[in-house]
Amino acid sequence: MSNKMKTRPILFVISLITLWGMSHMQLRAADNQTVTLKFMETSDVHGCYFPYDFIQNKQMKGSLARVSSYVKEQREKYGQNVILMDNGDILQGQPVAYYYNYMDTTSVHVCAAMLNYMRYDVGNMGNHDVETGHAVYDRWVSQCKFPILGANIINVKTGRPYLKPYEVMERDGVKIAILGMITPAIPSWLPEQLWSGLRFESMTACAKKWVKEIQEKEHPDILIGLFHAGPEGNRLDNAIENESAEVAKNVPGFDVIFMGHDHTRWNERVANVKGDSVLLIDPANTAKVVSEVTFTVKKQNGKVVSKQVEGKLVHMEDYAVDSDFMNTFQEQYETTMDFVSRKIGRIEHTISSKEAFFGPSAFIDLIHQLQLDITGADISFCAPLSAYAEIQKGDICVSDMFNLYKFENMLYTMVLSGKEVKNFLEMSYDLWVNQMKSADDHLLLLNEKDNGFGRFRNPSFNFDSAAGIIYTVDVTKPRGERITIERMADGKPFEPAKQYKVAVNSYRGNGGGDLLTKGAGIPKAELSKRIIFSTDKDLRYYLMKRIEEVKVLNPKPLNQWKFIPEKWTVPAAQRDYKLLFGTDKD
Repeated sequence: MSNKMKTRPILFVISLITLWGMSHMQLRAADNQTVTLKFMETSDVHGCYFPYDFIQNKQMKGSLARVSSYVKEQREKYGQNVILMDNGDILQGQPVAYYYNYMDTTSVHVCAAMLNYMRYDVGNMGNHDVETGHAVYDRWVSQCKFPILGANIINVKTGRPYLKPYEVMERDGVKIAILGMITPAIPSWLPEQLWSGLRFESMTACAKKWVKEIQEKEHPDILIGLFHAGPEGNRLDNAIENESAEVAKNVPGFDVIFMGHDHTRWNERVANVKGDSVLLIDPANTAKVVSEVTFTVKKQNGKVVSKQVEGKLVHMEDYAVDSDFMNTFQEQYETTMDFVSRKIGRIEHTISSKEAFFGPSAFIDLIHQLQLDITGADISFCAPLSAYAEIQKGDICVSDMFNLYKFENMLYTMVLSGKEVKNFLEMSYDLWVNQMKSADDHLLLLNEKDNGFGRFRNPSFNFDSAAGIIYTVDVTKPRGERITIERMADGKPFEPAKQYKVAVNSYRGNGGGDLLTKGAGIPKAELSKRIIFSTDKDLRYYLMKRIEEVKVLNPKPLNQWKFIPEKWTVPAAQRDYKLLFGTDKD
């Protein structure tokens, strides 16, 4: 045999060994894989779909139109490893949401169409989504081409979740589970007709149940919480409004909990009961910021051996509006603009909610008068829903109505005793007014810094004043002893034992803010029995109809109450007004 013939088998064997070695190295490289995943969350968008504020008639820094540009940029870099999520309260706020909730109910809801266009992977239900009512949110859920979650929203007939409890997906061999939950405090705010057939479980109890099932059934590499609730605090009736941090600490297994609801930016870590770190992140509201969480996942032999988690809050004002997004939804934009531009009446002078914190104001007393006219009630309760709302002199358009009344509350007439009326007001002003011990003290109950409610210690939507009665608020008196009701506005005596018809919005009538329960002392279970009338549509709708009937408004303060002693309260009001708003009070 020649030497050439002898060497051929040897070369063949060497080639096989070389090929095997190269293949083995490639397999080893594949086994030692690093995967980068990008999770992005919008929350509390509140109808800010377009980069335009249809209420204030000006451009907007946030909006889904800007988020769309950001998402497209990230998908260019990371492809399908971008997971896009919405965390609720997206169906209420701007007039564009209102229009497709209640006016055009036959088209595909503009919000569903936009989220489908942006290729959201998962959504979650928020309390203001529930506030729109079954007809709206059931239609929206059915039109979204991705699951809307709600593990703790329970169908009372079946005992099972009304919506999908969690979603499982896989990206580059990494298995991800996302559990969705909502604040369970909804019955404290919303009438049952909006959530009929449902109940809301405690977040911690619900999470324990579903995390166990997810881990045993799905074996995810990453477990995400998508919770429409803030980190902690505020017990309402038998529910904790914000429980996300408690879940993170007490239910091991979560890598990240994306939060919402409280309109507060968060990017912090907590340790759970096993000592593991859990990231809590929240982008606040109106799509000005997006939560971005990056997972760097290392795999060996097909198994995840380590995970690095980094969170940041990305500002959308740094991104241009997506022109393709705007072109796609140009018709809906123009339809909304036509809707808000429709003239419904005229107002003889400018009114502002700023005055409402310091005494009777034309702004709040206009709502009081309209509530009394619509219901025929004896007394009206109403609070400023925003500190900066204003309606300019001249034509009143539909857009102005979203300034006049911010939320889609219905209007109730309830029966309260005179004593309950007084106790209700005592609590309201306790939340609102400082106890002045000298002429130099603040009139209002203020914080040194903004705590999420401006400088107010408490949210202004709980600062109810009354119309239909004549009363004083003595700011030198201690809590619970400030209100003196002198008589009814028509001159008749005010009687503590008498039953009065009182106009309130549905948020208040269902126990929101605790003014009827803790203040007036009415048991929560009894509130529904006190309701003798409810509008079938939201209060804003009836306010619009009433203005169309009246045609011309010339609102003035009713001057049915005042702060005393005026030698202290008048100068204090001037000081606090300038502190809050930067200008002198007229």
